[in-house]
Amino acid sequence: MHALEASRIIMDEYCVKILSATLDEPRTAIDLSRQMNIPIAACYRRIRMLQKNGLLRCKEKRLTSDGKFIAVYESLLKRAQILYENGGVRARLEMVSGEQEELVLECK
Repeated sequence: MHALEASRIIMDEYCVKILSATLDEPRTAIDLSRQMNIPIAACYRRIRMLQKNGLLRCKEKRLTSDGKFIAVYESLLKRAQILYENGGVRARLEMVSGEQEELVLECK
């Protein structure tokens, strides 16, 4: 992931809702859709984007009463800062694990 992609994700309302809701308690896409008022198709698109960028993971798959497995997601991102300084974009990400990542895009 690069700095502009990180800033785009962090500025996306649905991504922020998903990351916030799954930080303390893992949730299914259906729960996220209902509780955060996110259309289900948009919810799944954001989940895929967040997983692809290492910010969300499937913690487990639960068996439902009708015999289907449903994924339960949790946030891997604890804190994010997006900075514009000296003509460039800098993203600082702190993961739940304590790992920190700094992404820089120089626009000069």
